[in-house]
Amino acid sequence: MLQFLYRASDELRHRALRKTVNPDQAAGRRGEDLAQRYLQCHGMTVVARNWRSEGGDVELDLVAWEFSRGEGTLVFIEVKARQTADFGTPDRAVDEEKRRHLLRAARSYARIARVPWEKTRFDLVSIVFGPPLQIAHRRDAFSSQWPPARY
Repeated sequence: MLQFLYRASDELRHRALRKTVNPDQAAGRRGEDLAQRYLQCHGMTVVARNWRSEGGDVELDLVAWEFSRGEGTLVFIEVKARQTADFGTPDRAVDEEKRRHLLRAARSYARIARVPWEKTRFDLVSIVFGPPLQIAHRRDAFSSQWPPARY
């Protein structure tokens, strides 16, 4: 029952949002909502959303804690959403440049939160609205190596 209420409130919010922002931004926001609910249902605690670094040049879509065996890991989650997978999966949009930006922003967040870099990781959530709706969560999607490797 609770999931039904979440979906209904999300749908109403997104209908209103589509009237005020461009369709890509509305889809991105909807994707972040779905990703947040998905991760929460799988035991993660989302602590920040759309967090911008000091320079403001990049944002972290979601930041969450995951606890396992008493140990906590701070997880930086990039969310990519598409209407269809006709041109490939959404996660293909995370290229080397995007990873460098995410690493820089995550480094800043971890420093402010006073979390050792060794206790962080990067996940990627890909959403295809469908039909049917598809949500894929890739844990440890790319290395948290600092400085980022040059290919």
